[in-house]
Amino acid sequence: MFTLRAAGPDDADEVGRVTVEAYAEDGYLSLEDGYVDELSDGAARVKDAEVWLAEDENGILGSVTFCRPGTPYAELARPGEGEFRMLGVARRARRQGVAEALVVRCIQRCQELGYDAVVLCSMQEMAGAHRLYDRLGFRRLPDRDWTPKPGVDLVAFIRPVT
Repeated sequence: MFTLRAAGPDDADEVGRVTVEAYAEDGYLSLEDGYVDELSDGAARVKDAEVWLAEDENGILGSVTFCRPGTPYAELARPGEGEFRMLGVARRARRQGVAEALVVRCIQRCQELGYDAVVLCSMQEMAGAHRLYDRLGFRRLPDRDWTPKPGVDLVAFIRPVT
């Protein structure tokens, strides 16, 4: 059993560690990759976005960064859209509904804020995440696919929330 809550400054280091661990263990990140710095900087995410985490009595199981359009972590969100990024779940918490609960929380935040949709981008290789997004009603948004650096191709998804 786990609960969801907004992360605070005291959670920042652990949020960063769990996120990096999740990406690295799944082979989506090498520790030499510059993205490690962004993923591990939970303090900046807590300061400049909303970070939602799942936890149990043993600690943080996973987290997601929710971004409003026009804020520092938003990459795809346009006016009237929320966005989430950096969804990561610790290996010990896989297949327990943690990722789904965090994505649903982002959908709920969009509803609470009166947004029309939620968007995200994901590495093409993240097939398991794509199955989750499909199950939750997301559809591909190819006109917003992008490449932040050579060799990293991101695919976009959208889900209406109204």
